[in-house]
Parts: sequence; structure tokens; C-alpha cells
Amino acid sequence: MAASGYVDLENAAPNRAGVAGGTKVPSNARMIVVLGLLVALGPLTIDMYLPALPQIADDYAVSSSVVQLTLTGTLAGLAIGQLIIGPLSDSLGRRRPLMAGIVLHMLASLLCLVAPNIVVLGVARSLQGVGAAATMVVALAIVGDLFTDSTAATVMSRLMLVLGVAPVIAPSLGAAVLLRFSWHWVFAVLVVLAGLLLLLAALALPETLQVSHRRPLRIRGILGTYGELLRDRRFVILVLVAALGMSGLFAYIAGASFVLQGRHGLDQQAFALVFGAGAVALIGATQFNVVLLRRFTPQTITVWALAASVVAGVVFVALAATGVGGIYAFVLPVWAILAAMGFVIPNAPAVALSRHPDAAGTAAALLGAGQFGLGAAVAPLVGVLGNDELALAAVMTAGSVIALLALLAVGSKAPVEGHALPAGAVPDAA
Repeated sequence: MAASGYVDLENAAPNRAGVAGGTKVPSNARMIVVLGLLVALGPLTIDMYLPALPQIADDYAVSSSVVQLTLTGTLAGLAIGQLIIGPLSDSLGRRRPLMAGIVLHMLASLLCLVAPNIVVLGVARSLQGVGAAATMVVALAIVGDLFTDSTAATVMSRLMLVLGVAPVIAPSLGAAVLLRFSWHWVFAVLVVLAGLLLLLAALALPETLQVSHRRPLRIRGILGTYGELLRDRRFVILVLVAALGMSGLFAYIAGASFVLQGRHGLDQQAFALVFGAGAVALIGATQFNVVLLRRFTPQTITVWALAASVVAGVVFVALAATGVGGIYAFVLPVWAILAAMGFVIPNAPAVALSRHPDAAGTAAALLGAGQFGLGAAVAPLVGVLGNDELALAAVMTAGSVIALLALLAVGSKAPVEGHALPAGAVPDAA
């Protein structure tokens, strides 16, 4: 460990010796930016059209709960896509599945642009999710290729800084488009962004999975790897914790536009600002997480963050049930919960990935599928329960409570298998 106790990302050793074909890995700062932009495509795909949801419902003459199913379709595509693309990336390398996914995303965005009805839009959004899944699962797998345990958690926190910008920018971008054009053109912007990302990945991202570490592309082998992961009880719990943490975020994404615009009267620009402020809380927490990792293990931080989220959630439910406090009774508890998730979201996946470095793509696929699959199930719940503050408070709080109980059930201080650390130590990976 360095004397300062800091994790030195510039000198951190990779998880495996070198990368495919002896290709040099870019500097960590550059790699983090590229990976952050890759994972940002998912949130951009989810969030850019949020200000347009009421407009889409009006244009297609459907209810708010029906139009929310297009969000569910996107999340389902993200979940299913990761289950397919993760094993492919373990067999074919990281680059080829990534490029194919971005191209699929571009084609699906074009279909969204010309969708004649809500059914076609829903199908196109699902395909968008599958395409975006490639960018997210490959980025996580690359973290698993190059880093381990607390160093991986630190890299994940840095990624969250880049990733966190997407929810801030996305609704504002969507609202800006809506000032001059119809909602269809939100998807034209996504076509352009995905095209730029394809070019960036082609030029700046090397192959990080050596041929010697690739797994045969056989159905039995893929199922065997999934079985191996699912038999690891602690890995499954960490996936559940990460998924429940993200489910609260997706519940907020699904219900925020209807609560803030429909019930509190915010216009599209004001909604984008309030929504962005929540993302700032999330970003700030992920960066403070880097500081805490110098003193505490990722598991310990996750437990305390979930406990704080439960407290904020109980306050949120009480305020929503009594109807006092106006808009502040909505945004302040939500921001507190989002800040708590800023500690959970990077730490739980990092610890889970460190348990199975030789199956990083498949492990990342299960993580992503759990997060977005549960998100797909939870998102419409807010609409079904009434699209109001109480519905959102109940869903977000329930996720935090279950996640905390699940993590406490297996113990928060158990070391990562194969990477036992002294209490509070953050390894210098050099």
C-alpha cells in the first residue's frame, strides 16, 4: 500500500497480465472517460425522452401507465441484452459485441423516430435497450479485466462521475429538443450520439480480453458459467443489492415526470433542473465514496448507505402520506435516497465482479440483467399504484429495506473471495 493510503490508478496493475495481442492499455484517465461514455449511452437512452412522456401519451391517445411501458421495454431490453452479450464478450472478446450493439442501437433509434403507434415505439425502445446493453456490460467486463476489489470500486466511482453526467444532461437535452421540434427528434439526437460513440470505441478502445482467457462459445459452457455464478450465494446477494439499489432509481425515473410536471406544475425546463439536481446528489456521493474507500471496505460503506436510505425512505413515506411540505417534501427525501444509492451502485457491483474475474463478462451480464430486469418490473409499479408521491415513496423505500436485510443476512464484513484485506485497507494495485 502506498504510504498515503491512496489508490494510485495511474500505476494500478491490471487484473490480468497485459491485454489481447500485447495491445497497450490507454492511461487509466483516458480509459475511465471512454468507459464512462460507453455506460452513459444507457442512461441517455432511458432519460432523454422523459420530458416528452406526457406529450407521447397525448399523441398516441394512451394513458400514462401505458406510455410508461415503453420505459419498461427499454429496461427489459437492457436486462435481456446483457444476458446474451455478456457471455458473447467472454468468448469473442470485448470489441466485436460492443460494436454490434451500438449499430443495433442506432437502427432502433431510427425506428423510434418513425414509429406510427405506441406498439412499434415499445418494440423499438426494447431493441434500443438491447443495443445499449452491449455498451454497459462490456464496460463493466473491462473493469473486471483490468482491476480487482477496492481498486475496481474506485474505478467504478470514477466511472460514476462520467455516468452521472448523463442523467443531468439527458432530460435537459430532451427538453431543449422539445422547445423547437416534436418528441420524435429526441431519437434523432440519439442516432447521432450513438454514431459518435461507435467512432470513439473503434479508435480509442483496445481489446482487453486475451485469447487465452476466452471461453468456448458453447451453450452448455455458457449455462455452466451462469450456474457457477448462481451457486455463489454471496455473489447472488450482491447482485440483488445492486438491483434493488437501481430499482429505486428507476422508480424515480418512471414517476418523476408525472409527479413533478403533472402534480406540482413544473414545466419541462424546471423538471430538467430538479431531475438534474438529484443526479448531482448521486454524483457527489460516488466521488465521496472514493474518499471513504481509503478507510473502509466497500461492503461496510454499502451497509451504512443502505441504512441511511431506509431512514430517508421512512421520512419520505410519512411526508407523502400526510401531504405536508409541498414539493420540498418530495425532492429532499428523493435526493437523500439518490445520494445513498451513490455509495451502493459502485460498491456492490465492484465486489461482485471481483469474486469471479475469469468470467467477468458473464458476471457483468448477471449484474446488469438483475439491475435492469428488476427495474423493468418496478418502473410500471409507480404508475399502477397511482403515479403520486406515496406510490414512489413506497417503492423506493421497500427496495432499500430489502437490500439492507439481504446484505446483513450474509454479513457485511466478509472479505472478497481470494482478495482478503486488512480492515479498512485499500490495496495499492501496483
